[in-house]
Amino acid sequence: MTTHDPELWEGFDAMTPEDFGGPGWDEPVFFNPRGPLPAFPVDALPDWLAAMTAGVAEETQTPVDLAGCLALAVIGTAAGGRLTVTVRGQWSEPVNLYTAVALPPGNRKSAVFGLMTKPLLAAEKALIDLTASQRAEAAASARIAKAAAERAEKLAANADAEKLAALTAQAISLSEAAERAVIPVEPQLVADDVTAESLTSLLAQQEGRIAILSPEGEIFEIIAGRYSGVPNMGIFLKGHAGDMARVNRQARDPQYIENPAITMGLAVQPDVLDSIGQIKGADGRGLLARFLYSKPESLVGYRNLTPELLSPDTAGTYAQKLGGLALTLAGWTETAELTLTPEADAVLLAYQRVTESRLRKDGSLAPIVNWASKRDGAVARIAGLLHLAAHPEDAWTRPITAATMAAATQLGDYFTAHALDVFNAMKADPAQEAAHTVLTHLTETRTATFTKRDLFRAMPRSEFPAMSDLDPALDLLEEHGWVRQQPPPPRTTRGGRPPSPRYETHPRLTPAA
Repeated sequence: MTTHDPELWEGFDAMTPEDFGGPGWDEPVFFNPRGPLPAFPVDALPDWLAAMTAGVAEETQTPVDLAGCLALAVIGTAAGGRLTVTVRGQWSEPVNLYTAVALPPGNRKSAVFGLMTKPLLAAEKALIDLTASQRAEAAASARIAKAAAERAEKLAANADAEKLAALTAQAISLSEAAERAVIPVEPQLVADDVTAESLTSLLAQQEGRIAILSPEGEIFEIIAGRYSGVPNMGIFLKGHAGDMARVNRQARDPQYIENPAITMGLAVQPDVLDSIGQIKGADGRGLLARFLYSKPESLVGYRNLTPELLSPDTAGTYAQKLGGLALTLAGWTETAELTLTPEADAVLLAYQRVTESRLRKDGSLAPIVNWASKRDGAVARIAGLLHLAAHPEDAWTRPITAATMAAATQLGDYFTAHALDVFNAMKADPAQEAAHTVLTHLTETRTATFTKRDLFRAMPRSEFPAMSDLDPALDLLEEHGWVRQQPPPPRTTRGGRPPSPRYETHPRLTPAA
């Protein structure tokens, strides 16, 4: 049990001072006033995607949020920037997303990623096989062109004066043709540990589309400057917005990626998510505002050891629809525009009005104004992905409906609640984090009284190297009404070291069995 568990607070409002253990115990104050975060709304997904999400979560005994966020990311990977959602003719949103789910180690993240991304990797292999002859032909043509250019250069070098001009012109022409020869690279839908520079090159090679789907958070270290020593986030900003990117290579003309589309589906440890706010420029340049965050409660310790296994029919339908979608859109070179029905537009407009009112200085979204300013665009992107999943064969021939837009707003509310929590943690006083760690320990151990020395012995040294490190946490817990220090016993005449301060905890942390 943690301080977020509803069981801890059941009936709390009805308690009297006597229930609190006598006079002096008041209602304690939450560190996070928003309370428990909402679970991922699986019912907002189309049936086949919802069934896979729920089935994977059940088999792996992981929070449904992880498979749910990844479900959106894999549809975005399949779309590959080939579709945009146009809203009222005012603006367009590409349908790629950045999602980041925070879960501690031991939550079987790799198993979830393996199940959810398997059809994409199969589609990638199929694309490699389908284009093998084309690549072989292009490679042969390039070798022939190079050999012809080399022969022409030798002829020109040894020619007499009368033939020199003609042979030189021919050699130059053949050399230029050899330089223009392009050998297509193997198709790639998904990348993992890549630098910003190699990611830009991948985008140029893969017609402007690539996805980073990873059960780890190394990409944040790369953005922060693991290899270069300085933050490098330009391509990640452009790849989300679809802004033109330029690639300069030695001995080649610059390459332009007109509409880059990067999709990210990440699972990171909570401390990684809390620390990305420290990346220099990440907030000011809008990188943090581009992610859709999720911080579900870990199920470790509460998992069903004999879960229901994923249905082969569910997995088969998922593979067929997702793989088919990826293969269909992989061959597109032009971008298709998704429009809204009038009813869908009305749903989104109502949502925009709510967002706008809450962005005011006294509004609930004011603390995350940078993120919330992109909320409506994120909802439009989600609506495009849900529409694509609902109609994988012909989504581009029909408009997005009101029901799909309503489902997208449901997901928008989910991500908003989690974003508020994530940004609150990024800006939190370190003492608050330490106090939360101590409070969780006291709750799980149902400690009624303790000495400061005993608490220090029970806490991890990595977080509390010295006993004095407990002071800010204990002061904050006492201020919030979770603990109170007992009066010290009378001093004796024998001298010696004074006894360790003793505390008692709020009776709510030690409920009767």
